Amino acid sequence: MGRFTRFYSLVIVVFLLLACGKQEETTAQKPNAPVSNARYTPDGRRIITMGTWYDRYYMSKHQTIEDDPGMSYPETAELRLAKIREIEARYNVVFNSVNLTFDGVQESIETSVPEGKPDVDLYEVDLKFGIPAALKNYALSLEEIGLEGTDVLSTQNVMKYLKLSGHSEAYLFTPAVSGGTSAYVLAYNKDLIRKAGLPSPQDLWERGEWTWDRWRQYLKVLTRDADNDGRPEVYGFSGYWTNLLTNLLLSNNAGIARGAQEELSSPGALEALRFIYDMYNTDKTARPWDVSNWEINNRLYAEGLSGFWIGADWIFNEQGGKNLPFEIGVVPWPVGPGGSKETNRHSQPQNNWYLIPRGVEDPLLVYQVIFDWLNWYNDDRSLVDDRWSRSQYMNDRNFDYAAMMASRPGFDMWDNLGLNFDLVPMITGQVGPEDLVQEYSSRIQAVLNDFFD
Repeated sequence: MGRFTRFYSLVIVVFLLLACGKQEETTAQKPNAPVSNARYTPDGRRIITMGTWYDRYYMSKHQTIEDDPGMSYPETAELRLAKIREIEARYNVVFNSVNLTFDGVQESIETSVPEGKPDVDLYEVDLKFGIPAALKNYALSLEEIGLEGTDVLSTQNVMKYLKLSGHSEAYLFTPAVSGGTSAYVLAYNKDLIRKAGLPSPQDLWERGEWTWDRWRQYLKVLTRDADNDGRPEVYGFSGYWTNLLTNLLLSNNAGIARGAQEELSSPGALEALRFIYDMYNTDKTARPWDVSNWEINNRLYAEGLSGFWIGADWIFNEQGGKNLPFEIGVVPWPVGPGGSKETNRHSQPQNNWYLIPRGVEDPLLVYQVIFDWLNWYNDDRSLVDDRWSRSQYMNDRNFDYAAMMASRPGFDMWDNLGLNFDLVPMITGQVGPEDLVQEYSSRIQAVLNDFFD
């Protein structure tokens, strides 16, 4: 048993002591049950624990809606609290979460699940490590736990499921509605666009004229060097290169690792890489990448010094949106030469996902508990409102574009392969697109061969 596992075992015991109230209640096995890693209270209640990296509300340990310091909507908070009480009675369980930290969730999966003794009954995962966990056979498929042959995978509206290319089973699941948009939009400074005398990108999108070539023209016009008056530089684009790459691939009907065959060397992917290379090195319309601070590359927009950037509800909330002294617009990404406005995908699967680790006792019960817990609104989707997310987008037109993009996802595993695929040498001009393809394409294929073998 490694140092982390030993430490975590102590943490989980202490956590459960606090959650259940009495020390002797947390170490008991179910009366007359075979020895397992499942935990029960002395009166036979199953203790189900979810491992995540932040505080979750409302769970068995919470008694009032005020237990959530960030509670904004008392009506829905009351429904959530009532739902956990209902779950406890219906399934005879205690359901709580434990904050393992982001790295700790990954480490727990990698160390405890292969031994057949998962630290928790359920993991909340980012796809970055959730997908590799599923492909390594660390997760139970929903068919394995007892849902095969039922219509729950296709007829209900509470959960949506992720199936990987080459796999007919579903291993990862997430709420079908979350109140957010889960899309990384192309945001822009409307004031700079108007000042430059350029047509609205939103209007161009509606007319089918918002293309890579048109966007490249905008980037050139909006980029301004510092002059003798000491005015600061304005860049056509500043933002995370990861989202830039993903969205240009989607807008060009291209990918890198959408299935068993690598596509980095495909014409569509190479076109996206060349476009990015030209932004940073040929046209010099993108803010030079700062390797020391990821956030500073996207935050420039809040100073009014960026024409376009990566947008999302959480970004506008964190770095500035409706409170800034200029107007912000949101538009779908321009259509590439290999793409189509009608058929393009517009987002990667976002949000957090859940997986049930292999080795858990009665995994169907675990699934039923999390399903009901997430269905706190009792199938009334009108209660899962988008007030917060909508407010971050400043106006309905911005939000409607983001919602449309989120509703048309396209999956690509390139950021989940554990290869540390990195565009920084290319965007800083150290290598060209063809060099990057030559360096990574065979490595990507080798990993895909292992995954899909």
